[in-house]
Amino acid sequence: MTDQTTPIPDEVLDADLAPEGALDGDDLEELDLILEDLRSRAEEIPQWEFCDGFLTALVCTRRAIPPAEYLPMLLGDGAELEVAEGAPMPKLEAFKDLEQQERFMALWQARWDEVTQQLDTDVKTLEDDRTFQPEAMDMRGAIASLPEEERAEMEGQDIPSFGQVWALGFMFAVENWPEEWAAPRDKEAAQWLNAALESVVALTEDDTGKPEVCMYDENGPASTSQARVETFGEAIWGIYDLRQLWKSMGPRQETIVKGVQPGRNDACPCGSGKKFKKCCGA
Repeated sequence: MTDQTTPIPDEVLDADLAPEGALDGDDLEELDLILEDLRSRAEEIPQWEFCDGFLTALVCTRRAIPPAEYLPMLLGDGAELEVAEGAPMPKLEAFKDLEQQERFMALWQARWDEVTQQLDTDVKTLEDDRTFQPEAMDMRGAIASLPEEERAEMEGQDIPSFGQVWALGFMFAVENWPEEWAAPRDKEAAQWLNAALESVVALTEDDTGKPEVCMYDENGPASTSQARVETFGEAIWGIYDLRQLWKSMGPRQETIVKGVQPGRNDACPCGSGKKFKKCCGA
């Protein structure tokens, strides 16, 4: 698995790759700074790209998973926080204070609302400005665009492919709530689910194709294969399918096992003295 804690060059962090309507560059920089600060207390804190993939999976998950359940899985030890009904969520250990946690969650919610709106908008082409845009980065293109001396400092490091970290974040959520991603009984829906997930899983793999384009800068050195670009597009449509699939099916229903029911002509178990069909069984 790709190391999510590898430092990102400042030039990459400063680049505003966000699509129109997304969190602006200042918001994204603030998120990066918060995560960097969290990393000073907890080394396993991931990069924002991973977090965005995780967030997108939660938006698509069949059950609405509460923050007290998912936040520790992303930024803590995985143990669900105990929150009394109506009470605010307690501070996660990695955060400096409640104010920092609340600010992170405010930015998180803004991105959540944006992703939800994009995925619930009927678009016909990826060229539509309203289309869902993952916060996926072309780290190889970004590093290849650096001055030669700075590129030399990155030699020997395992640099993730375009969209790879984002897809790993998405699948991290899927793997941690498998019951919510279990295939439905309907065969057509199950095939739909599997095809969509496979399109995301394909992005978790390394791009070994011939570099032909740069997703970081259209005029930058080639860093990504054309096949990878096509796989990325297929994954976006797959995310739309996942969102619509679970929305149409709704939350998983628990099976209710009823006890032995009295016959219609038996005495009603409530003690009324009437027959069941004339009382509680009416």
